[in-house]
Amino acid sequence: MSFLDKAALKIVGTRPIRPDGVDKVTGRANFGADMVMPGMLWGRIKRSPHAHARILGIKFEKALALPGVKAVTCGADFPEVTPERAHVGAAPANLRDLSRNVIARGKVLYEGHAVAAVAATSQAIAEQALDLIEVEYEVLPHVMDIEAAMADGAPLLHDDIFTAGVEPKPTKPSNVSKVVRFAIGDVEAGFREADIVIERRYTTKPVHQGYIEPHACLVSVAADGQCTIFSSSQGQFMVRAYTSRIVGADIADIRAIPAEIGGGFGGKTIVYLEPLAYMLSKKSGRPVKMVMSREEVFRATGPAPGAIVEVKLGAKKDGHITAAQSILKYQAGAFQGSPVQQGCICGLAVYDFPNALTIGYDVLCNRPKVAAYRAPGAPIGSFGVESCMDELADALNIEPLKLREINGAKDGTKATHGVTWVNIGYQKTLEAARASEHLKAPLGPNQGRGIASGYWHNAGGESSAACHVNEDGTITVTEGHPDIGGSRASMAMMVAEVLGVPFENVRPVVGDTTSIGFSASTGGSRVTFAGGMAVTQAAQKVVEVLKQRAAVIWDISPDAVEWKDGKAYPAGPNAGAFEPLDLATIGNRAARTGGPISAEVQINAQGQGPGFATHICDVEVDRETGFVKILRYTAIQDVGRAIHPSYVEGQMQGGVTQGIGWALNEEYIYDKDGCLENPGFLDYRIPVASDMPMIDTIMVEVPNPRHPFGARGVGEVPLVPPMAAVANAIFAATGLRLRDLPMSPPKIRAAVDAEEPPRLAAE
Repeated sequence: MSFLDKAALKIVGTRPIRPDGVDKVTGRANFGADMVMPGMLWGRIKRSPHAHARILGIKFEKALALPGVKAVTCGADFPEVTPERAHVGAAPANLRDLSRNVIARGKVLYEGHAVAAVAATSQAIAEQALDLIEVEYEVLPHVMDIEAAMADGAPLLHDDIFTAGVEPKPTKPSNVSKVVRFAIGDVEAGFREADIVIERRYTTKPVHQGYIEPHACLVSVAADGQCTIFSSSQGQFMVRAYTSRIVGADIADIRAIPAEIGGGFGGKTIVYLEPLAYMLSKKSGRPVKMVMSREEVFRATGPAPGAIVEVKLGAKKDGHITAAQSILKYQAGAFQGSPVQQGCICGLAVYDFPNALTIGYDVLCNRPKVAAYRAPGAPIGSFGVESCMDELADALNIEPLKLREINGAKDGTKATHGVTWVNIGYQKTLEAARASEHLKAPLGPNQGRGIASGYWHNAGGESSAACHVNEDGTITVTEGHPDIGGSRASMAMMVAEVLGVPFENVRPVVGDTTSIGFSASTGGSRVTFAGGMAVTQAAQKVVEVLKQRAAVIWDISPDAVEWKDGKAYPAGPNAGAFEPLDLATIGNRAARTGGPISAEVQINAQGQGPGFATHICDVEVDRETGFVKILRYTAIQDVGRAIHPSYVEGQMQGGVTQGIGWALNEEYIYDKDGCLENPGFLDYRIPVASDMPMIDTIMVEVPNPRHPFGARGVGEVPLVPPMAAVANAIFAATGLRLRDLPMSPPKIRAAVDAEEPPRLAAE
């Protein structure tokens, strides 16, 4: 069944209050650090002070002698994940690497790497015990930056990493774990056709996702091996799978319960604490709670990578681009697996390039293993490409928006990574930008306007849902995705639409791993699409059961019953003259007509629609101080169908805010010894409300025909364009082209000082 006709929708597209909102604003909701159990111990982690060192020995005797200490653990307690088991089931790119990131074996690979852990009767005792754990190190040379790590003779992090993706297969280990390549046409011929060719280099620094809630869990392993995990994550099934494999337990022995989540943005799609708490609980026989400090979050969890992006564009004088090339080098951190492939794909996906080549390098260095951050890899690649597009527009003396209109992808365009676009809304975002009031607004002195576009492929995947009719006709819908952006409201709205009942009559529940079928993690902008398909199908199955029950009550064929507006009706005069039956009546008679009314659905959702966005940013630059003020910002996005428009707008505004922080202020700063100097929100500055204007949103709706309501993922695309939009606006305001993030006041001041002769923005 399709609900693509917007005019026929009664609930989808409205703005009801989210069902979990009251508990959250009143402080009643349980987050990761809120759960307690009788006899609970506190766990703490001993972390490496070195960026790279060999572990020669660990002594626990003094810590174990401290009254109140009940258990200790280190890498020796964990089963070795052999290479043949490194890629199993729901595991990440490499489960062996994840296990070694959770607890070091043999070597520490970054400052903050977990070396040992302790469980004690109080936090103070656990903290004191850490100082009593004696670790002997042999300090090794370290390497922090991309090109230094790629150089011959660089300190090697792993002696068993041989660069994948190159032929012939290397025989010498390297810090370059992988090379990826996508191409279309003949790029060299394309550059020969061009009237103008420009080459530029852009750099970015590692940035944190900025979630306010630190990682936290409470783990209880019973005497019979049955385990319960309560934790803050983006996927309870992920927590169950990763923990079971790292500790060597059976999946069926672990029940993972999702807490409410105080922000994740991709940073909570892997585990750090749960396997350590499991081992401490197993050893002590008591529940163990672990909560990271803010400093630990910065030192020991995954940021987005720093990167180098080299872009080359060739074009005709009329603005038609004949060739594009991008070379991306991403920091993976201590273990392989940066999102460089997504960066390669997404940076070029916005345009119709007849000839293009993109190459990506995954580079190891002595930093924390990077983690996902909202459209992982895409914002970095797009910062380079979208900045270079602006530089090309300047060189051609063509309006930046016009250059994008000329070269923008449309239905039928074949992208560099091989996909042929169908039913995409990129050109409509450009049309909306062209028609916007923002684009027509005047600018003052030292003010400039920037344009940038972005793309994210979105995701589908495995989702499960169950829909139950209660005795009074209300509905319970259970699904398996932690709610990080209002998805419970969206699920309830789609179910209510299908059943024809008020939104308030549907209670959405996020089930634990024992109460709902397997569901992939919340990430990739997949939940409203894939989860929405699952709950819709479950509700449609319930409709069929309701029609059957009405047929039993009326003693007619189910084919003679229709369901509309929350009631069963005879499907025409020949079916008989009966009064309509509502859900409450049918639910109340369920025991006499066949038993409980419910349906379960498990799907592997396919057909997710890609997301495209175009952003407009106005800035004012104080040339004396280098301070950049964001004056106005408009985010335009093809959202497919806005199930709950308020939450779609919130996703767009949140992505813009994070992107502005990435553009202007945020970066990890390391000293010469590889130690992080700003591990906290005092020195790592994320935007606050006073830094931001009201962010305008324009939702373009090009429904995705593969989804019953036309939904596309919306949560990740908004972070892709902002850095380039801000950089392009700064250039328009000052004539200064900043190619290195963050574009902080000292960098702008340095650019002003180096400007010879000074170039003023056009009047």
